[in-house]
Amino acid sequence: MSAPRNGSGGLRRFLAERPPRPERCELCAVAVPEEDHRHLVDTEKRALVCACTGCALLMERPGAAAGRFRAVPDRYLTDPAHHLDEAAWEALQIPVGVAFFFRNAALDRLVAHYPSPAGATESELEPAVWTAVLGDSRLAALLEPDVEALLLRRVHGRCESYLVPIDVCYELVGRMRLLWQGFDGGAEARAALDAFFAQIALRAEPVHLAEAGRP
Repeated sequence: MSAPRNGSGGLRRFLAERPPRPERCELCAVAVPEEDHRHLVDTEKRALVCACTGCALLMERPGAAAGRFRAVPDRYLTDPAHHLDEAAWEALQIPVGVAFFFRNAALDRLVAHYPSPAGATESELEPAVWTAVLGDSRLAALLEPDVEALLLRRVHGRCESYLVPIDVCYELVGRMRLLWQGFDGGAEARAALDAFFAQIALRAEPVHLAEAGRP
């Protein structure tokens, strides 16, 4: 007996590749562009939340959602006048050449993370070390708790430092986790890291120009 025609058609529909579900705002469920939308930090769950422009603007208002959600800013700053030498980097006790630091408002302490094959790995950071190594940085003084990070990279004997949105740091972590191979990450991961920091450098404004433009 031959199979019913309707059955074979249903099977074809079942096997056909389904279109990807659109990205949605996690507060109001409206569709948002997959590659270009705002993020919020859920301070209770310590997680990033996708948001539409309207919800992100709403959460920028003081007291919105009782402070649970904080909108991630879109500023990139660099301080060419601030330099870290090898001794300063060693004091941070970061085992790789990239790390980011942010202030956890709920815990009222600084947190250090670095990319690894397992994702974002936390590193203990004593307040005295932060003060000694990064305390005089103009970028550190401008850092917004929870939503911005100080992103550092040691390469070729020098250290680059940027103030960036916190979601950019987790984007880097995810990218490194996907590409990491072997002990040192491998050529593909290093190339991706170079490209990532090249984009950061293009977007970053020198901190003295940003301060001069402030009202």
